[in-house]
Amino acid sequence: MIKNFVEELTWRGMIQDSMPGTEEHLLEAMRMAYVGIDPTADSLHIGHLVGVMGLKHFQLSGHKPVALVGGATGMIGDPSGKSAERNLLNEETLLHNQNAIKEQLSRFLDFDSDAENAAIIVNNYDWMKAFSFLEFIRDVGKHITVNYMMAKDSVKKRLSSESSVGMSFTEFTYQLVQGYDFLHLYRDMQCTLQMGGSDQWGNITTGTELIRRVDSGKGYALTWPLITKADGTKFGKTEGGNIWLDAERTSPYKFYQYWLNTSDLDAEKYIKIFTFLTREEIESLIEEHKEAPHLRLLQKRLAEEITTLVHSKEELNNAIKASDILFGKSTSVDLKALNEKTFLDVFDGVPLTQIEQSDIDKGLDIIAALAEKGGFLKSNGEARRALKENSISVNKEKVKEGYMITTADLINNKFVLMQRGKKNYFVLKIA
Repeated sequence: MIKNFVEELTWRGMIQDSMPGTEEHLLEAMRMAYVGIDPTADSLHIGHLVGVMGLKHFQLSGHKPVALVGGATGMIGDPSGKSAERNLLNEETLLHNQNAIKEQLSRFLDFDSDAENAAIIVNNYDWMKAFSFLEFIRDVGKHITVNYMMAKDSVKKRLSSESSVGMSFTEFTYQLVQGYDFLHLYRDMQCTLQMGGSDQWGNITTGTELIRRVDSGKGYALTWPLITKADGTKFGKTEGGNIWLDAERTSPYKFYQYWLNTSDLDAEKYIKIFTFLTREEIESLIEEHKEAPHLRLLQKRLAEEITTLVHSKEELNNAIKASDILFGKSTSVDLKALNEKTFLDVFDGVPLTQIEQSDIDKGLDIIAALAEKGGFLKSNGEARRALKENSISVNKEKVKEGYMITTADLINNKFVLMQRGKKNYFVLKIA
């Protein structure tokens, strides 16, 4: 059964532009659409998620989604929104990246069922590698004028920028390569729609123009807005860089925290884009949130939904437990359940001192751990006073003077968490 894809994306705030007739075209029958994915890393980051969600909504609407990994275009570099040319990748790296990206996409898209609209993944290197330069400029290049290419915003911005770097011929021809992808998929698979971010409009319409000029056919274009944050900072970026979907690059705890820390304005926008909750559920949540914004119901539900989607329910529960260690009630058992990466993420920026294994093997007196060895408190006297005030904890449990830290206290065989009061944390690490 075909559902109204354009209507669904419209209320979610996921449409920037679409060619006239796109909605009607999609309501007539099952269609095929593709989104290009840059394979310059072996993981997607949350900047890719709008496109992934777009493909999933397309599939849920009864249509067939295609993820196009830009193996050939990844060797060139897309000038759209870029101020400089990117590094080029070799074939082996691109293949590795493609396989890793498909694995991540399979958490969202159904690739493996026998459904008529099961998703497929393609790599434009497969059809571009056989093209000679002369064949390409003869069979493709002659159909698009330089005037047409120069009029594209992505080209005009680079050529008119103050940078002396300019734009190479390689990047200038990028839109022709992407345009040919659309023509190829149109011919081979009857793919009639290309979707992407609003900065891709020029490249996408070059494809529709090629289909019109070369095959006298009709291709359609649809773009979503580039995601922004209300405070003007870049979506998907932190001080540590991109927020990745790969748990090794960005731990589920940090991933969860990113969404949990969004502003009210952003959470209201993001929950429509990055979850599959219904319109009624979202509107109800927004109203509940407005009645008690301090409870951060929107942010919590957003973080829960997207962390479960990208990682798993189990990883979400671990991320919540990790959050509770800092902000709620937790025990040494909870603390010792953290893996090393999550422990370091949770206590990122906390003062850390390295000690020798031998210090722990023979037992480390709590006063020495706080003062002489750890250096967290200025003197033994200050350590004794803190202990008498009952304000010192080891791994979330209160301790008294005379307590000895041993190997039994180690988290992941290398960390001991010490705490003074509610907010002052220190970490001992075995060197």
